[in-house]
Amino acid sequence: MAKTQLGVRVDPEVKKLAQARAKDRGLDLGDYIARLVRDDAEGLRQRGLDAARRFLDEHQQLFDEAEDDDVRAPGAHAA
Repeated sequence: MAKTQLGVRVDPEVKKLAQARAKDRGLDLGDYIARLVRDDAEGLRQRGLDAARRFLDEHQQLFDEAEDDDVRAPGAHAA
């Protein structure tokens, strides 16, 4: 498939982060951005966020209990 050049303006920090994430995935920056757009358009990102929310909703009590145990542990409080 032929590619079209696209120009965008982003903060330098965003560019650096995007380049690093693309490299982590073995993609060039253009392919990484294209994948993000496709995933978003196909709803993958939202489905992942929804799944994470369901997980937290179902297991929040366990996280709260673990946090409470940490607070009650010796040495956990400042003098």
